[in-house]
Amino acid sequence: MSTTATDQPLSHRQIVTILVGLMSGMFLAALDQTIVATAIRTIADDLKGLEHQAWATTAYLITSTIVTPLYGKLSDIYGRKKFFTAAITIFVIGSVLCTFSTSMFELAAFRAVQGLGAGGLFSLALAIIGDIVPPRERAKYQGYFLAVFGTSSVLGPVVGGFFAGTDSILGITGWRWVFLVNVPIGIAALALVSKTLHLRHQRLDHRIDWTGAALLSVALVPLLLVAEQGREWGWGSTNAIVCYVIGVVAAVLFFWQEARMGAEAILPLSLFRNRTVAVSSAASIIIGIAMFGGLAALPLYLQIVKGASPTEAGLLLLPLTLGIMSGSIISGQVISRTGRYRKFPIAGVTLLMLSLFAFHYVHYDTPLWQTMVVMVFFGLGLGFNFQPLTLAVQNAVPPQQIGVATSTATFTRQIGGTIGTAVFLSILFSLVPEKIAGAMRTVAPTPDFQEALRDPANAEFARQLAQSQAGGDAAAASSGVLQDSSFLSTLDERLAKPFLMGFSEAMDHVFLVGSAVMVLGFLIMWLLPEVELRKGSAYQERNDADADAGAAASH
Repeated sequence: MSTTATDQPLSHRQIVTILVGLMSGMFLAALDQTIVATAIRTIADDLKGLEHQAWATTAYLITSTIVTPLYGKLSDIYGRKKFFTAAITIFVIGSVLCTFSTSMFELAAFRAVQGLGAGGLFSLALAIIGDIVPPRERAKYQGYFLAVFGTSSVLGPVVGGFFAGTDSILGITGWRWVFLVNVPIGIAALALVSKTLHLRHQRLDHRIDWTGAALLSVALVPLLLVAEQGREWGWGSTNAIVCYVIGVVAAVLFFWQEARMGAEAILPLSLFRNRTVAVSSAASIIIGIAMFGGLAALPLYLQIVKGASPTEAGLLLLPLTLGIMSGSIISGQVISRTGRYRKFPIAGVTLLMLSLFAFHYVHYDTPLWQTMVVMVFFGLGLGFNFQPLTLAVQNAVPPQQIGVATSTATFTRQIGGTIGTAVFLSILFSLVPEKIAGAMRTVAPTPDFQEALRDPANAEFARQLAQSQAGGDAAAASSGVLQDSSFLSTLDERLAKPFLMGFSEAMDHVFLVGSAVMVLGFLIMWLLPEVELRKGSAYQERNDADADAGAAASH
């Protein structure tokens, strides 16, 4: 058993004290994501491996996704605290290792270690809140968590941009501090968790489904690999086909194993017989696709089409963060007062669907303030879905399954996110050459463009354009921008116009596909039942059940 605590309901002050420890762990993972996203290009250039950049992201995503259900199941059996502290420790060790990377493949391996820790930080923090706060009250405390995400999304790009842009600090290359900064934060998080998180846990005697965990890994790794690398390999290449076959066979074996294990399974299939869990999981996959797809495309629009630096792009996404925080706080306050949650996910998917459709009309010359207005509504849609869906799942299962239910909600969203990022970016980069070539045919004959070509300052670009046109393959000639888009920032704006138009038109299609995907999410969400929120916390209910069992055993 872990450290004891009173069996009485926790006071607001006790809950907030525990929240401080949980938020420090979540801040660690949330900050890391935004810092690395800002600095990854600089890191890849320094390690001479820009073309291998995706592996650093893929490795982290694969390991964090795979271990999420395992953390949930193990913490249900042995208690949350030891696994939450283990997750922080593994994450910090991974961060230290990343600091010593000498190649992109080394960095990818060490990012995989970080991912092993990150997979437990989000899901266990949410599970612990599910333990100690009654569902009716739980939504009130989500503002604290959203403050963590909001702060990290503002600080991350700024800090990442600063480290990436600095040659060295204390004799250490600037970008290496992107990972090193996690060490003091991680140590502080460990100290806070050790001091504040004191929950009594009755160990449950269950077998651990290691075979299920192994099969889940074998199923997901090749499918996540092909999702990330398929554009480079070719979706019908030998590598891709091998991944499809291994992934599908392992997935079939995984479901067979889970059915065989019953309640002992790492992902109990009986959970999905519960309509709330089934609908929430399906909706989480769709929302993950839309959310991560949108979040991958928006910074590219701001950097490539609007010319923002990585740091500026992070700050320009503030309206999105504001929307997420507002949506979460509003839904939290209303749910805690009324006890009804269903209307928020429905309103949320409606806003996501309409926002993605509105992004479809954002062009290269659309004023930034208009894009930012749409960002606010996109954020509101995400905010209306995040906590209410997790809350619905936690409320629908017995207290003993809170960990595995919460990790299932996180897991399905991550799977959707991986699919969304891979598919949206594949659509984008497949369309860009053709769209730029089309825009070039439209813009090149205009007087402005021709005048810019005659300007001696643009002689080199004019020579390269003439060469590519003589080659007769306009799409291939214009696709060089996919390897390095930095030249656009120094190019005469009259000559840059077809490139910006092409990128913008390709992104229009991406957002239109996202909107169409959200139509499916909208239809699924109407199937979500409204279940009355429990008045007591899972922690109390488990303690009561333990007490009853003890009393029965003594008679």
